[in-house]
Amino acid sequence: MRHFWFKKLFLAVALSGWITSPILAVQDHGDAVTDVAKAGDDYKVQGEYLGENADAGVTLGAQIVALGEGKFSGRFYIGGLPGKGWDRYDEMVEGSGKRSGDSITIVRKDGDGGKAMIQDGMMTVYDADGNQIVEMKKFQRESPTLGAKPAKDAIVLFDGTTADNFENGKLTDEKFLAASGCKSKEKFGDHTLHIEFRTPFMPKAQGQARGNSGVYVQGRYEVQVLDSFGLEGENNECGGIYSLGKPAVNMCSPPLTWQTYDIDFTAPKKGDDGETEPGRITVKHNGVVIHNNVKLTKGTPGGLPMGDDVEALFLQNHGNPVAFRNIWAVKK
Repeated sequence: MRHFWFKKLFLAVALSGWITSPILAVQDHGDAVTDVAKAGDDYKVQGEYLGENADAGVTLGAQIVALGEGKFSGRFYIGGLPGKGWDRYDEMVEGSGKRSGDSITIVRKDGDGGKAMIQDGMMTVYDADGNQIVEMKKFQRESPTLGAKPAKDAIVLFDGTTADNFENGKLTDEKFLAASGCKSKEKFGDHTLHIEFRTPFMPKAQGQARGNSGVYVQGRYEVQVLDSFGLEGENNECGGIYSLGKPAVNMCSPPLTWQTYDIDFTAPKKGDDGETEPGRITVKHNGVVIHNNVKLTKGTPGGLPMGDDVEALFLQNHGNPVAFRNIWAVKK
């Protein structure tokens, strides 16, 4: 049914067939911005939009990504937004655009079809004949676990007062924990972990140069941190278990917004036969399950080798000003 309405709406809108390639190459990124007030006009446009075509019975979501110098990429999701009505198996089309004055035009890559115009926080989608199809409002989501208070029996690793619970722990000017290549002094076996992170705004950067860090559970298994808002959602993008598995859906929020990982981890254990049963991990990104009881058959690059001993939480330094806060764990 959704496929039928997609054809009906987007034959009229003439947006189907937009194609752009995932951003993978590492390039010079210039300055990284960590303050929304200094992010500029392009940042105000970047984000999620949501609207409905009542006649066609279709909800349309969009993610607009700033690429620097007034350039943008866009993804349009039939059914809603990732984690809010859309998943990998629903229809999605892509486009690119640029700023002209105080408005932005997003067009299909081949230049033959409809377009979307963004101005004053609203996006209007038109068909190839210039007829208005749907209006979309800027939409900002917040993780349901953002600011979660530590459980009664939690070990608080960082509450904004000191970095002393981490070896090589460093505070940012805002009193957040810096992505400094630090590891917790406490070591963990089976546990749950809550951690909040914020990537910088680096519009001219691409791929692994764009807000890169990592949450290494037990120092072995990296849950990637990256500004991959509006991308496909691969194992080396935000929410991916690096080299092991891509997230079920890309739940990455725009840069400079606080995001959450809630992780349930079962550590590797050696059985009576001397064989080690691999660890398992469940990850919620911004409240949505992106990995469900995944078997960890090997460690991830840059981490400690496989083993069944307890180990520390490690937060990777990849040269980008990623920040962390509200970090706590509960041993099981």
